[in-house]
Amino acid sequence: MQPDLAARLLALVAASPWLMAALRAARTLGLPDWCLAAGVVRNMVWDAAHGRTPQPWPESDVDLVYFDATVTDTAHDAGLQARLTGLVPSLVWEVSNQAQVHCWFERYFGHPTAPITSLAEGIASWPETATAVGVWLDHADQLQLVAPLGLEDLFGLLVRRNPAHVSIATYRQRIADKRYAERWPLLTILHE
Repeated sequence: MQPDLAARLLALVAASPWLMAALRAARTLGLPDWCLAAGVVRNMVWDAAHGRTPQPWPESDVDLVYFDATVTDTAHDAGLQARLTGLVPSLVWEVSNQAQVHCWFERYFGHPTAPITSLAEGIASWPETATAVGVWLDHADQLQLVAPLGLEDLFGLLVRRNPAHVSIATYRQRIADKRYAERWPLLTILHE
């Protein structure tokens, strides 16, 4: 990963009051291995690249992902989500334990996947490379980054399928559903 891209990303996060508030709220949960990731980070970078003040999209959620193999109760995530909603009710939260992805993946994507063994592995399996990025706030109030597929596609405004777990058909449907080209016209979208 290029250090200058990491520094740019962390500077964007630090300059975003709503995202910093979300990170502080998420940190209060005391999760062992977590980050705010996916669309919340991607959208912020792409908004900035399009000259917009990064704001949460009204119809988008803030994804808090974590990895805890000891938690197998699906209600646990709902409880964490409710706590976050109480702390920052202006955001729509979604909480997902990456250790449990294999339990629901086939229902959502149409084919099974093996259990994930770490937070970084879970993020590395996400459908688009530019989305596989997360940030967290440590106890010393320092921003940290997880980007197992790098930051080049994110800052290069490139939408590329991650072939790790997603079919071309699912990827194309996601592109249409997320309206990437409409929201961010400077993007280059690869369709294969």
